Amino acid sequence: MKKFLAVATIAISIIACGTGTDGYTINGEITGGMNDSTKVYLKTMDSTKKLVDIDTALIIAGKFKFEGTQDAPALHYMVFEGIRGNWPLMLENGTISYKGQKDSLIFTNAEGTPQNEFFANFLKEQRKLRQMAESINGEMRIANQTRDTATLSSLREEYFELQERSQNFNKEFIKNNPSAIISVLLLDNLLKTKAIPSKEVRALFDGFTEDLKKSKPGKELSEQLNAMAATEVGASAPKFSGPTPDGKILALNDVKGKLTLVDFWAAWCRPCRAENPNIVSVYHKYKDKGFNVVGVSLDRKSEDWLKAIEADSLAWNHVSNLQYFNDPIAKMYNINAIPAAFLLDENGVIVAKDLRGPALEEKVAELLLN
Repeated sequence: MKKFLAVATIAISIIACGTGTDGYTINGEITGGMNDSTKVYLKTMDSTKKLVDIDTALIIAGKFKFEGTQDAPALHYMVFEGIRGNWPLMLENGTISYKGQKDSLIFTNAEGTPQNEFFANFLKEQRKLRQMAESINGEMRIANQTRDTATLSSLREEYFELQERSQNFNKEFIKNNPSAIISVLLLDNLLKTKAIPSKEVRALFDGFTEDLKKSKPGKELSEQLNAMAATEVGASAPKFSGPTPDGKILALNDVKGKLTLVDFWAAWCRPCRAENPNIVSVYHKYKDKGFNVVGVSLDRKSEDWLKAIEADSLAWNHVSNLQYFNDPIAKMYNINAIPAAFLLDENGVIVAKDLRGPALEEKVAELLLN
């Protein structure tokens, strides 16, 4: 279900695409008994991904208004006092209409300006897909409760087909709307979730208008794609150095072996901790033949990091800036999720990525024993 709702819930900083000088007006109308003087907050996201107020309006006789000037279209949110949740809209210069019913605001779209029309068209189709997914999930629960395995199997196939349909819709929307802010946000999400290969993301990005490529989200996505290209198999791995558990500075070049695994992990990451015994086994089996490991932790607290190293018996080199995903080494390697790992040869060239379980030992043995 998360894939169907991803765009509406992505945490996004202020983004730019195009310019305007006439200012914006948001004319809002809410039916269903909204009390007079109920506050409506217009919000954006700051650099820490926290919603912050930029303006406040009062509902009077079911209506409210925001006015101002926007340098460039950007995703913003409206929050209604006493109602849980937030409602996205593209804030851009022009007259924006927002009409909804108090008890069904989730089905309300902002309309009247180009970027809001793009957004509304996308959300309309996504809601259909979400409703279909919810229906299938409901039928799956009943089939599971009644132990109707035949129906359950059929519904699972139907659900997987719906997931594929949703992904294909996203790609087609991106292709058909090369100037829409929502397109670059969708593409960014497809990249982060690894739903499609980075080469396909690059091809879709190349189809965007120049204005969208030069926008803030366009530039950010371009930077991600360039960073990914720098960490593809066959590329020279980015060089780095970082603080060790004892406070010294360790450089990758100082500890590279014939084969080196750069492993991004964290104490709080369950899949990472589950994979650690496998890496330990491969390390001890091949360390005398030139295999080395450098662990890069994305922990926030030193005590968590050190405790996990000891608990998992990770007897190799470690570095961490204790900055979570803001770690500069993680950014250098374009890490958006962990576990993530890069296998380097003696020249620092990436020869494999994200090998886990038996695949890691098979590759290490292939490269060191042949």
